[in-house]
Amino acid sequence: MNLFIDTSSRDVMVIALYQGDSLIGRRRLSAPRRQAEKLLSSIDALLKVKNVKLSDLSKIMVNNQGDSFTSLRIGVITANALSYALQIPVEVAAPDAPLKKRPALKKILNYKKFGHYRLVEPVYTREPNIGQVKKSFL
Repeated sequence: MNLFIDTSSRDVMVIALYQGDSLIGRRRLSAPRRQAEKLLSSIDALLKVKNVKLSDLSKIMVNNQGDSFTSLRIGVITANALSYALQIPVEVAAPDAPLKKRPALKKILNYKKFGHYRLVEPVYTREPNIGQVKKSFL
């Protein structure tokens, strides 16, 4: 069983479960700037509905590209943490994976070694705006 995580949008997150090539369950949740609060509970709820335990997972797939710095990091960090805790691989998946029968893994991979583990790194698709002064209307 494989778990897919996509938090690349600041407004919506997608999680999905696959058994081999088949999509077993999928949730698309509105979570404007609330991925941190909703991601783990949503994963837990999806697993419970499908009678799947964390120990049944054999791989974590994550979309690691997007333009929302914080939400993207939440999904990638969660995928890496689950992979590490469950001692299963984490892989970079295409953003449209939960819409297809077979999840497509990206050819350009962004991995980093951590001991004998391989972690996924986030890739931002726009320039950062953290720390930029906002224009005042006064």
